[in-house]
Amino acid sequence: MASTMLNMTFLLFTSQACCQSLRFTCFLLSSFSFSVQAKSKKTLARPGMKNIVLVEGVRTPFLMSGTTYADLMPHDLARAALLGLLHKTDLPRDAVDYIIYGTVIQEVKTSNIAREAALGAGFSDKIPAHTVTMACISSNQAMTSAAGLIAAGQCDAVVAGGVEFMSDVPIRHSRKMRKTMLSLNKAKTLGQRLSLIGSIRMAHLAPELPAVAEFSTAETMGHSADRLAAAFGVSRVEQDEFALRSHTLAKKAQDAGLLQDIVSFNVPGRDIVSKDNGIRPTSMEQMGKLKAAFVKPHGTVTAANSSFLTDGASAVLIMSEEKAVAMGFKPKAYLRDFVYVSQDPKDQLLLGPTYSTPKVLERAGLSLNDIDVFEFHEAFAGQIMANLKAMDSDWFGQTYMGRKSKVGTPPMEKFNLWGGSLSLGHPFGATGCRLVTTVAHRLQKEGGQYGLVAACAAGGQGHAMVIEAYPQ
Repeated sequence: MASTMLNMTFLLFTSQACCQSLRFTCFLLSSFSFSVQAKSKKTLARPGMKNIVLVEGVRTPFLMSGTTYADLMPHDLARAALLGLLHKTDLPRDAVDYIIYGTVIQEVKTSNIAREAALGAGFSDKIPAHTVTMACISSNQAMTSAAGLIAAGQCDAVVAGGVEFMSDVPIRHSRKMRKTMLSLNKAKTLGQRLSLIGSIRMAHLAPELPAVAEFSTAETMGHSADRLAAAFGVSRVEQDEFALRSHTLAKKAQDAGLLQDIVSFNVPGRDIVSKDNGIRPTSMEQMGKLKAAFVKPHGTVTAANSSFLTDGASAVLIMSEEKAVAMGFKPKAYLRDFVYVSQDPKDQLLLGPTYSTPKVLERAGLSLNDIDVFEFHEAFAGQIMANLKAMDSDWFGQTYMGRKSKVGTPPMEKFNLWGGSLSLGHPFGATGCRLVTTVAHRLQKEGGQYGLVAACAAGGQGHAMVIEAYPQ
């Protein structure tokens, strides 16, 4: 009943406050020569607190699942990212104090993938490593865990990263079959074994695929995105326009050589991969031909305006500024304030950026106008636009967030200018590092001082972080 009332309230809000359509076609003409003039702003450094810096960030090319990486294992991708980081920084393999990796769908043979990838990359076996999971913000959690270790004085240099491998996800036998097989393993007599084998039925042989639905709601994220778009009055055309914008800007960034975080990967037995392969600018006409992917037949979320299943890995080197400078590194950015948020996983599953953005700005003592670079995770075009409409609504801010007025929306001329997850790809556990590294590179390129990363995640969770440019 509560869910139904909230949906009805959202729909009422749609008619009252979302009648104007956000259009993005004009942004397709955005030029990468756009430059934010460096402003004289305060630094977010605080007395008595260590400055924590991003020294370098890399990632493997993000590839559509089932393509060139198909015969690998997840730790192969993670190892490639770690080796790319070592090569790019000339970091001694024993100079790291700790390694943390994020992942979502774990390969059971390498459950602590941080450790296996680190050993495979040649890091000292004396370096501890652990793996975290927090859905689409798993590598965000890896990075902030690294920052916490440094802030606490436990470490001076931590490698954080993330990996996801959707080409070969673990598929289990049914629960009944698993129980029978475990019992067979314990059976002591031939009669016991034959009895157990005789109890197997055809239904027991049905496999269990990894869940793509929320455990608490039994609803897929695509269904949630479709309902959220409907609640906020986000049209199919708006979603397709935003997705086209993402692919077009990603293609421009790729062609201009701006995706500098990518490290080439010599895939064993295959080709050397050096580019993302999901960037595919098309036309509104072609996108309009696709049918609804989740809510059929009248839904607005399609394969073209959703992020695709992706294989990929990322890695970043995070250090105390003091240690980085002592080792001769020139950091890219400061990692400043961050927050995690959590909301109703049924009706507000994907609204993490709306809730996390004002909280992290308040912690940093900044306003939306102070931010020069925005990088939001694009799970679905409908999700992004629903967040933008929620952030632009006094009614939503007052009713659901306890605010006096709306959060405000990021200017599109500062927003995801090098493409996003819709076009670059979204390996669940690896995207957070890509977002942060992209902010650091854009701040350098555009002359800005502050950047903001925000993302939603399964379970109704979200994350935001403020990044400050390192003086050039």
